[in-house]
Amino acid sequence: MYRKIMKYLEEWKENAHRKPLILQGARQVGKTYSILEFGRTHYENVAYFNFETNPRLNKTFDENISPEYLIPILSHISGQTIVREKTLIVFDEVQLCERALTSLKYFCEDASDYHIIVAGSLLGVAVNRAKFSFPVGKVDIKTMYPMDMEEFMLALGENALAEQIKKSFETDTPLPSALHDTAMQLYRQYLVVGGMPECVMQFAGTKDYILVRHTQNTILASYLNDMSKYNSLNEIKKTRLAYDNITVQLSKKNTRFQYKLIKKGGRASEFENAIEWLCLSGIVSQVYKAEQIKKPLENYRDIDAFKIYVSDLGLLAAKKDLSADDILYMSEDLNDFKGGMTENYVNVQLTINGYRTYYWESERGAEIDFVIQREGRLIPIEVKSADNTKAKSLKIYMETNNPDYAIKLSAKNFRFEDGKKTVPLYAAFCI
Repeated sequence: MYRKIMKYLEEWKENAHRKPLILQGARQVGKTYSILEFGRTHYENVAYFNFETNPRLNKTFDENISPEYLIPILSHISGQTIVREKTLIVFDEVQLCERALTSLKYFCEDASDYHIIVAGSLLGVAVNRAKFSFPVGKVDIKTMYPMDMEEFMLALGENALAEQIKKSFETDTPLPSALHDTAMQLYRQYLVVGGMPECVMQFAGTKDYILVRHTQNTILASYLNDMSKYNSLNEIKKTRLAYDNITVQLSKKNTRFQYKLIKKGGRASEFENAIEWLCLSGIVSQVYKAEQIKKPLENYRDIDAFKIYVSDLGLLAAKKDLSADDILYMSEDLNDFKGGMTENYVNVQLTINGYRTYYWESERGAEIDFVIQREGRLIPIEVKSADNTKAKSLKIYMETNNPDYAIKLSAKNFRFEDGKKTVPLYAAFCI
């Protein structure tokens, strides 16, 4: 299956100033598969080490972590002759061996012609930050996410449609209605299946939503297990409570996150560590309110006002126990949840594309779902779950902030009118 991360890895390999690469991201997003596939196609051999399946590896790093010492031993363990620039060295689940992470500093300083990639699912929460010094400045870091809508379409063999969507986005030309309808159906399938590679592969091969849901439930169970395994005893219950409540709050008309809804009398001081854990693990992401629309947006974020979205739509559907048919046919039973689910979908696509997302509110309560910096310009994005796109809030935003243009995401086909770029939901990956 095609993953966009491959382009980044190829550029990393050819970079004269390349450093050891840390590929981080939530569990099951495809880090290991992508690295090994990259190694198979771009190197003579791959020396692979997994600290979860082979915990004895840790002892190798206990005494000496200089490349000169490590390389002969690692060659022996892997059964692969490790050759400079010709072998890809891979450390998987590296969060379980802090000394292996430290060794990257010395690979950078003393042996930069060895190509090394490490993968970790819970680097932000599993590493003992009080004792461990992260090799800042000595590594390249890239976050990997679930598959976006385009990768999903490619996995289903819809290459031509994906290309046509990208052309329509660039030219604001409507797709033929039959193709538009097909793409909308694929979008709804994506809401059910999500972007976890194993789920996408299963769906591409079987079209069996029940099988996909079983896999999604297994992934959700592993997340709960991690909350217990990589958390203090005092924080486990709080983290689970916060996680369970995030999806509940997405059903509210106002999706701004409220601590008091986790439990009666809940406060930031009680749950902010739990929220941080979920963010660092890659399970959720925060979108802060921008108090003013000025560059850089980060300078104007309100740290007390934010929304929280989950990292994968399929896991969201599974966690809410939503049936495939309810989503595929946009059942009226989901009316309270459609808005939050659609916002979540758009945030996932924008995040995968590298945007830092914010939202905006006027003093009188007008709200814009997302504001991003695109091509040096601050662009508002209004999201609608259906084709009813009348947006009073967007009108107020444009009068207040005078953007170069605005983007309206909905079920409507492509067009550009009155400074507003109408984009169908399935094309959010183009932004």
